[in-house]
Amino acid sequence: MLKKWFLSQNIVLGIITTKSTTPKFNNPLFYQHFSFPFSLTRFSTTTSESESESITQPFAVSYLINNFGFSPQSALKAFNFNQVRFNTPDKPVSVTTFFQNHGFSHDSIRIIITKAPWLLSTQPHKRLLPKFQYFLSKGASSSDIVSFLTSNPQILQSSLDKRIIPFFELLNRFSKTNKDTIVCLIRHSRTFTVYPHHLLEANINLTSDFGVCDSAIARLLHRRPSIFGSKDLIKSLEEVKGLGFDPSTNTFGTALMTKQCMSKILWDKKVDVFKKWGWSDEVVIRVFRCQPGLMLTSIDKINLVMSFWVNQMGWDPLDLTKSPLLFSFSLPKRIIPRASVLQFLLMEGLQKKNASLVRPFAYSENMFLNKCVFGFKEESDYLLKLYDEKMKLANTKKNNGMPSTKCVRF
Repeated sequence: MLKKWFLSQNIVLGIITTKSTTPKFNNPLFYQHFSFPFSLTRFSTTTSESESESITQPFAVSYLINNFGFSPQSALKAFNFNQVRFNTPDKPVSVTTFFQNHGFSHDSIRIIITKAPWLLSTQPHKRLLPKFQYFLSKGASSSDIVSFLTSNPQILQSSLDKRIIPFFELLNRFSKTNKDTIVCLIRHSRTFTVYPHHLLEANINLTSDFGVCDSAIARLLHRRPSIFGSKDLIKSLEEVKGLGFDPSTNTFGTALMTKQCMSKILWDKKVDVFKKWGWSDEVVIRVFRCQPGLMLTSIDKINLVMSFWVNQMGWDPLDLTKSPLLFSFSLPKRIIPRASVLQFLLMEGLQKKNASLVRPFAYSENMFLNKCVFGFKEESDYLLKLYDEKMKLANTKKNNGMPSTKCVRF
């Protein structure tokens, strides 16, 4: 039986690979032969190289390759998953023309189709136009729509009446402007597709009834709306409140996001890292209450900052508890250049004894230069040169492809 099956497959392949045979693309039976979950190259041992090159591809696959730069593998994948189904250029041309008429450049269209090839199989005036009109009616400009959809065209796959409008109205309760709502809706369209509307709405209402302020809810919706897809959100709300956070403050929202997006195992690992550098469990919790975004810092970043602060500068790790925001700053572009200036001031006895060591790292660029560089007239030239050298070194490392030490903003 197996032998007969292979013989039958070779007969089929022989029909479609013979140079003298030209398949008819409007024959549905032809496409059935290409709906395999594997590549035809598995049978390449039975054909010569020149014969393999002559294998005829479905029209849609060739169209993606020739017009949008798809690789043969990605184009065939899109076809096999029924994302593209057309036998002539009429339908894809109508889609690209639609986007062009609405202000999209050729590059933007290419990006969109690369992310969402299924769009080429749609009827634009039935599937796309109503959504464009809705966004425009809510205050989005044509250029806004181009920008938003180029970044995330997946929203166009959602139903206008069942998804887009209900979620817009839900988000609009907490957004300052319609444009903010549209940005959030499009940016997080995957979240609003995965989670049902009734679950997100119920959790948002739960969070509001728990006492969380509207501004904190709005921030969560714009940064991590998947939080509201949790089936045990009340547990996280009570846990964060139990840590001493006031639900009416914005820090409660940040703490909630931190706890929701981090497993207990990862949380414990980060606590252990801080303890390795001299912090106690109590200190970690105290600093977390002050700056809940601290625990969003990666373990690698924590170690890099601590190692520089303690091993290279010889400073007390507990100083960092006074300004945990420092962990969110770039090590080569902010911490190292400013630390070099401060180290010189300390060595020369120019820094006041009661002056904060960590506060200058939070200064704006101009404030730091005015207070810590130009504020010392005799040494200002040397300090500026020292500072510039460290900044240039940081930029050189960045241009050479050195890994970034930036962290999630708190």
